[in-house]
Amino acid sequence: MSGAKNCPETPRQKMIGMMYLVLTAMLALNVSSDILNGFTLVDNSLHTSIESAEQRNSALYTDFDDLYKKNPTKVGEWLTKANNIKKESNDLYSYLENFKVEILKIADKEEADPKARVIKGRDNLDAASIYAINGGNGKILKSKIDEYKNMIFKAYEGNPNKQKLYSQIFSTDPVINEKTKEKQTWELSMFELMPVSAVVTMLTKYQNDIRAAEAELVQYLKSQTDASDFRVNKIEALVIPESRFVFTGDKYKARIVLSAVDSTITPEYYVGGSRINNGLYETSANSIGLKNYAGEIRLMGNDGNTRSYKFKSEYMVSQPSATISNSDLNVVYRGIVNNFSVSVPGIAPENIVLSVPNAKTVQRGHGIYEITTMSEGELTVSVSAKIDKAVKAMGSGKFRIKRLPKPTAYLSDKAGNQKQNGVMSPDELKQCVLVASYGKDELVKANFQIVSFTMLADGYPVKNIEGTQLDAAFISRLTKGKTLIISNIVARGPDGYNQSIGVLIVKLG
Repeated sequence: MSGAKNCPETPRQKMIGMMYLVLTAMLALNVSSDILNGFTLVDNSLHTSIESAEQRNSALYTDFDDLYKKNPTKVGEWLTKANNIKKESNDLYSYLENFKVEILKIADKEEADPKARVIKGRDNLDAASIYAINGGNGKILKSKIDEYKNMIFKAYEGNPNKQKLYSQIFSTDPVINEKTKEKQTWELSMFELMPVSAVVTMLTKYQNDIRAAEAELVQYLKSQTDASDFRVNKIEALVIPESRFVFTGDKYKARIVLSAVDSTITPEYYVGGSRINNGLYETSANSIGLKNYAGEIRLMGNDGNTRSYKFKSEYMVSQPSATISNSDLNVVYRGIVNNFSVSVPGIAPENIVLSVPNAKTVQRGHGIYEITTMSEGELTVSVSAKIDKAVKAMGSGKFRIKRLPKPTAYLSDKAGNQKQNGVMSPDELKQCVLVASYGKDELVKANFQIVSFTMLADGYPVKNIEGTQLDAAFISRLTKGKTLIISNIVARGPDGYNQSIGVLIVKLG
């Protein structure tokens, strides 16, 4: 760390200072153009992601404003929270932007790019330390990142998984040197003896994380308003009976509703041309057999026009219905086992027949099924029952099929311990393989395979690798203080798709 001293230097201090300058110069010479070009490529890619995120965010805020104009009573509270998130995100984003520019003013002086995109002194190892550490600005940045993280925690109160995710993304915890077991502050790990190109790239990465977090938070708040009822691509009329099997002489009752409900707008319900109150349809079941009925729901839209949603349904007198539920999720993920529970009131589990087109179905117990599909779109689960030597349809359910969420890249040692960025010795690195997973708190169980990745290090050619094993010979040439970048990581999941899962940065200790 460099900077002016406040007292006269002794001859010994001057000698140490001269040795430090020589060491710094040697380190600067060792930062090759290949690795610096790598940082530039990553930085440009992050800026592309930021531009896309800002376009999506702008559309989100526009939608939010439109919803507020149509229903201010319901949307006002959530729009206020969204605007606060927008302000906090913009403030931290701008601070990071200015932080980069101030570092460039030290490194490039009058040639500093006011947008921090073109860097002359990319290999300068002092500029970041001078501004962030000597100037105390690193501590200020850490405080602002912590404040932003706390805002996210408050927004996701009651959702520990989200809180843990963002505590990792915006972590400013000290870094423990695995070899010395000593703690190093976040500021030192970020800025001390780091080339300007690397520091600018990492700060751009934080800006990208801010825009991504902002988008997810605003989308979450928008969903809380329930105002998206008329903005989805499909609205269905549903018939919810109190019972699907009726005995002779009893009454059949069913509630008719829209699948998206707005408590501030009252629909009108009609069955067979006659209006019914509160969507409660009631009729006497006087004979055995299949009964059909149809109607419509009329609802005033946000644009002032009345829309009609047709429905039709049927019920079987004295026959029960099927209950189908996905035990784990409200969607089906492609390529993995999805657990389902199926039951039919009044029917023994061994007499239930399950039909799932384009999927593999395995029964694991009474009413418990494992369903695996490689299809896309929707999965239809049809249930029939064996009654009096005949097979009769009991009902069906449709579930959205989604691709698996993107996993996270980790370095895993022989004991299975996983870590991401940090400080590791060459021997530790040689014991590691590259893996992809959802981490310890996974909500979905899926096995991913690393397909390929790239190893970048100071002064060495780029090493492209297929598979999971790090190149031991490449690592053997690395010395303490070098930075290893593992980028272009591609993982394939059981759904058969390849996904790019980011970058790992390891400092050799």
